[in-house]
Amino acid sequence: MIFSDIIGQSRTKTFLLQLAHSERIPHALLFLGPTGSGNLALTLAFAQLLQCEKNPTNRNAEPTENSLFGATESSENHPLAPALGDACGECSACRKAAQFAHPDIHFSFPTVGANAVSTDYLKQWRAALAENPYMDVNTWLQRLGAENKQGNITKDECNAIIKKLSLKAFEGRYKILVMWLPEYLGKEGNRLLKLVEEPPEQTIFLLAAENQDAILNTILSRCQLVKTDLLSDEEITKGLHLQRGLDESRARQIAFLADGDFSAALHIADNPENDDARLLLDWLRKCWRGNGVELVKWTEDFAKLGRENQKQFLHYGLHFLRELMALVVTGNPNLRLQPEELATAQNMAKVLNFDKITRLVSLFNDNIYYVERNANPKILFLDTSIQMNHILKNA
Repeated sequence: MIFSDIIGQSRTKTFLLQLAHSERIPHALLFLGPTGSGNLALTLAFAQLLQCEKNPTNRNAEPTENSLFGATESSENHPLAPALGDACGECSACRKAAQFAHPDIHFSFPTVGANAVSTDYLKQWRAALAENPYMDVNTWLQRLGAENKQGNITKDECNAIIKKLSLKAFEGRYKILVMWLPEYLGKEGNRLLKLVEEPPEQTIFLLAAENQDAILNTILSRCQLVKTDLLSDEEITKGLHLQRGLDESRARQIAFLADGDFSAALHIADNPENDDARLLLDWLRKCWRGNGVELVKWTEDFAKLGRENQKQFLHYGLHFLRELMALVVTGNPNLRLQPEELATAQNMAKVLNFDKITRLVSLFNDNIYYVERNANPKILFLDTSIQMNHILKNA
């Protein structure tokens, strides 16, 4: 992946391109930004640029098989070269990096299981990146068949990282570790502190994160922060046109709903029916009616979805409540909701006030916390349904 493949993030891309040619590359960079903003894609492009054989900082490296063919005209005419110096995309290192198979670019990411390591899932990882380098963690974990299990970066994975990075580079100038979502390290991240603080020569850590508060402070303090921006509707519209061939009208509609998350935009484009929206509206109606038999049946069905899907649903619910809050406070119906959702929000706005919506938001946030800590979903969501009925009906 090269920088010109990534939508938006012009400021960050310019900074990284300048950094790659500065000969003063920090040994640990933490890319921090919202889900779907392109953090992981940027780490992949930066890793490829650092290994690119036509990167000026690599010209003194040992020649490779690409030297048989000489300079390529396409690298000279690349949209970001020579002014900014993007990776050429043509040399041997770039071709391997583009397939996520460069021997000196290692990957670490959340997996499922107490003893799982990333190398066990490289086939699925490469396929997932090829499909969507903007993917969210729920999409990835469901690809691994997580169901009720939650993702984590294990002790065994940390030990494997230490072992891999203790070896010399195989063919590139650098040994690079791309870690997606270091939030999933938990306390196991302490095993990597010495390695991150005093890495072997020519070793670089590239961490792509979404939630700064969930990362160990000892890890944060050892990294240079690279913040990414929320994507604009115009950037997402352009990306949907290029990657999915959508007409401008449909792309703009999806960009409005995605709220800066390109992964969500791709999901909406590929799946016109939003199951989370349907499920939430059904739940709200049942909570409003307060029929115990209906609520028990709903919670039993919902409990079968698995914890990652439940968390995804609750995050969507927070999005709906945020838009509902805006409608109640401002009276503005121009929300990031689909037609059926908007109609429901307008009806709810007639009976809900700021205080009630705030209590619902707090309830949803509490549920995310409890789901992450393996609460019994049937008990949790039945209790939540009863509380929601009280909030919706009581003055």
